[in-house]
Amino acid sequence: MNNFWDFSVWGWLNVMAVLFLSLLAANAMKKKIKILEQSLIPTSVLGGGILLIIASLYKMITGNVLFEETFFGANGYNNLEIVTYHALALGFVASSFKTENGKLSKKRTTEIFNTGVTTVSTYLLQAIVGFGITIIASFIIKGFFQAAGVLLPFGYGQGTGQAMNYGTIYETEHGFIGGKTFGLTIAALGFLSASIGGVVHLNLLKRKRKIAGATEEGALKSEQVQKADEIPMQGSIDKMTIQIALVMVAYMCTFLLMFLLGNLLPGMKSVIYGFNFLLGVLAGTLIKIIINQLKKHGIAEKEYINDFLMTRISNFFFDVMVVAGIAAIRLDILENYWGIILILGVVGLFITYFYNHFVAKTLFPEYQQEQFLMMYGMLTGTASTGVILLREIDGDFKTPAADNMVYQNFPAIVFGFPMMLLATLAPVKPYLTLGILVVFFIGMNILLFRSKIFKITRP
Repeated sequence: MNNFWDFSVWGWLNVMAVLFLSLLAANAMKKKIKILEQSLIPTSVLGGGILLIIASLYKMITGNVLFEETFFGANGYNNLEIVTYHALALGFVASSFKTENGKLSKKRTTEIFNTGVTTVSTYLLQAIVGFGITIIASFIIKGFFQAAGVLLPFGYGQGTGQAMNYGTIYETEHGFIGGKTFGLTIAALGFLSASIGGVVHLNLLKRKRKIAGATEEGALKSEQVQKADEIPMQGSIDKMTIQIALVMVAYMCTFLLMFLLGNLLPGMKSVIYGFNFLLGVLAGTLIKIIINQLKKHGIAEKEYINDFLMTRISNFFFDVMVVAGIAAIRLDILENYWGIILILGVVGLFITYFYNHFVAKTLFPEYQQEQFLMMYGMLTGTASTGVILLREIDGDFKTPAADNMVYQNFPAIVFGFPMMLLATLAPVKPYLTLGILVVFFIGMNILLFRSKIFKITRP
């Protein structure tokens, strides 16, 4: 029986409260400190950084680990990792419920497909270069984990949650001490790279007078918040409650699916549970199809899914994921890795910047700068980072760049899935994996630049 005054009851709530407190503090700092406002650093990243600094100072002063104190249930870091893991998937599940717009032209379909292929090609480039760096490092630093560099695309290309997932796999299954923290740190450097590279590029555009500046986001129209055929915002049950219920039911189905697959393939259990976000998208999509069919056949008279609220829920979970992921970094565990981490961070910035700039210039000439900033932000941070950079020159989303980011997920998942499997092979067969990644990268670039290589006329 629980005593309600025990810290075991309150610890995880205190962890969550501190995460939200750091978000409020970061938001206030961005409003009041001009250099932070101009830096384009997402508030969630700044909030996580605040907690990281406080935790480091607390360790220096007291000798104790902040999130392992009784106030946080003596299990705070574990709670932070759990929050990061679940928030990643829950954010994707909420996104999967959103309505897809109508049919796309052949030209737009091609641009979306090319955006998805660019995403995977960038993953592969980051993996090849990162893997190469850590293989070389393993010859210099005795006992260094060769496959550590494969975490670069997960930290930069896919963000905090996936970086932690694969870092955990490397730590628990392959003995990479500090693997989780290594991955989380790479992800944090990715956000800094997005901010640094984005600010530099925007300043270059301003000097060349190629940027008009973003417009202020106006008030939402009523139809953007609620459509005519939807259930009321406040009925016998609040509409937000229904949205959260749908997300949680989908995530429960995700767990059941992972549980089933984990029992069928026990040797791949870590990988299967690491794909919680992908299986969550599948579960959410299936539930959305069922709801649409119920409405089509008149069983459900109203529309239950609200895009506006699902977007808010998705953004909420992604903000929580980022702040918790950065706060979960244990700097003391990385004392022997800082040189390699900084090299990976700097190289990751440059290769992502120049590769995506080349792709945007070659394949998206009509909105080159918008496409580049969106892709660079997304492939060093998260989708929200890409949107932050895009808004600086396309505040009203008049170009197709924002839509490209949304719709590219399907081709990106299809082509990116083999790379996720290769990441689990990397610690076992490093040189074979590196060779496959190189061949895969060449193949994806032939596909990406097919119109230039084979002189195909654009639609």
